Amino acid sequence: LLFPVSNLCGKCRPRDTDLLQPCLNFLYWSLHQTTPCSQQRAVAVLLSNVSLLELLQKVLECTWLRSPPSEPAYLSSEDALLCSGWLLVASLLLYQHRYNTEVHQTLSLDLTEVLNAVIFRKKKPVLLLVSIMQFLRAVLRQNFSSSLLVIVGQNTAQGATQPQPSSLQDAALHPLATQQIFSIVVSLQNLLVHKDLLLSQAVVACLETLVEYLYVKNQDVALHVASQPWHRFLLFTLLNGGQRSFLQPEVLRLMTLFLRYQSSNIISQKEISQILQEAAEANLAELPEATSRALHLFLCQV
Repeated sequence: LLFPVSNLCGKCRPRDTDLLQPCLNFLYWSLHQTTPCSQQRAVAVLLSNVSLLELLQKVLECTWLRSPPSEPAYLSSEDALLCSGWLLVASLLLYQHRYNTEVHQTLSLDLTEVLNAVIFRKKKPVLLLVSIMQFLRAVLRQNFSSSLLVIVGQNTAQGATQPQPSSLQDAALHPLATQQIFSIVVSLQNLLVHKDLLLSQAVVACLETLVEYLYVKNQDVALHVASQPWHRFLLFTLLNGGQRSFLQPEVLRLMTLFLRYQSSNIISQKEISQILQEAAEANLAELPEATSRALHLFLCQV
């Protein structure tokens, strides 16, 4: 079925939402719900379809070409198609890298536009923000070096007007600029305050991947980002004050992140003790899977 469905996609236009939406969702789940052997073949089939990749290029570009909806919580058919497009491309990036699959057509994206889609949200629905962050995680994990993706439109003018140390720092973080990094971190922090479960999971995962990327590129910048004082206020905003309030997956993952990068001004021995006490008093068998997994990672980090 991958052949006819992917060929059908390649014959569509981005405005053919009623047809494209189920097609892209089928391709996405075909990649994720199959055996590793079949998965490798599925990736090869999709990446060999030039017309499909050209269609995906046009779909993604619609993210910043169309005007924002009047109701941010409403997921229109156009937004739903964008979500499917970003998630499918993120998956293709992941599996192309895993299997080193041959690429017949590259995707070209403006990094500034992608970052601005999160930084300047303009009433974007939650699911669309989550989908774009999945894509960001994929490119960060691959160090912007995927053979499937060409990054264009880096803003080099800003670095040219700054003092030499800033220019050297930007060069080390390329293709990201220092100002872009701090802007995206602030935006991710603001998104966490909404306390939307799906959004919180995506934001924390994106923060984890971003700091890991920065630590490889420039440890000073990574540690500076991880130790921002605003993180501490953010943590206590997330805590609902209820029983076992520390045992929330996103809170545990944030605590683990700060422990990993030794942000002692964000998480103190007192908070660590509180988490251990709450974990000791909890019925571990009744904890949700996401909480158990996050608690396991936290304890390993401690």
